[in-house]
Amino acid sequence: MRITLLQTDIVWENKQANLHRLHPQLESLAGTTDLVLLPETFSTGFSMESNRLAEPNDGHTLTALRQMAARYQFALAGSHIATDRDAASCYNRAFFITPEGDEWFYDKRHLFRMGRETESFTAGTRRTVITYRGWHILLLVCYDLRFPVWSRNVCLEYDLLLYTANWPASRRAVWDTLLPARALENMSYVCGVNRVGTDGEGLLHDGGSVAYSFKGEPLASIPDNEEAHATIELDLNALQTFRRKFPAWKEADNFTLH
Repeated sequence: MRITLLQTDIVWENKQANLHRLHPQLESLAGTTDLVLLPETFSTGFSMESNRLAEPNDGHTLTALRQMAARYQFALAGSHIATDRDAASCYNRAFFITPEGDEWFYDKRHLFRMGRETESFTAGTRRTVITYRGWHILLLVCYDLRFPVWSRNVCLEYDLLLYTANWPASRRAVWDTLLPARALENMSYVCGVNRVGTDGEGLLHDGGSVAYSFKGEPLASIPDNEEAHATIELDLNALQTFRRKFPAWKEADNFTLH
């Protein structure tokens, strides 16, 4: 499967501007990829104005993405500020939208307390494993990266772990360390996409979007502080062969999440 990491700046709290900027970037990728991964809250930035910015799944933002996925014939993944119709709660909601019209959602479980995310959003309670073109995929969001139990690949549930993020430059070393660790401990491909630029709170983001193999080897990366993309073809047969030859996953400890 071909996956594209799309590292972008984000116009603060301006959905229309971000969708307008995204359109030609996606158009240029038509015919070259199967899946495009966007940064966390790609349409607004990491804003705590959730009550003002939240949309339901059938709102304008995801409707536009559905149209682009169908037009350009690749899946789109990322997150946006969401709510459910007739509900008071808001979520940092990851989405996975396919050109065939299938879609999955995941509400971020680990909310970033230090950025007041716990005051503006409700935490999700369950993971979602996506099945797309023969791959099993787990989509997580930013701060989830710090919590290995939540990403644990129990009995090889997934083949590809995706992180969509707004990870600040001041904590970049954590991002660079934990992404390959997740690949190694879960015997899975791992891709992380981060934004660039300065957000509305004055926080600098320098990117670091990257793909790792199931052995923790870097496969593709994007230069820091650049709006750019990188496309990599992942090999499911190579992953399955490695898992058969080195079945360390069979010794994994059992646990129950509460």
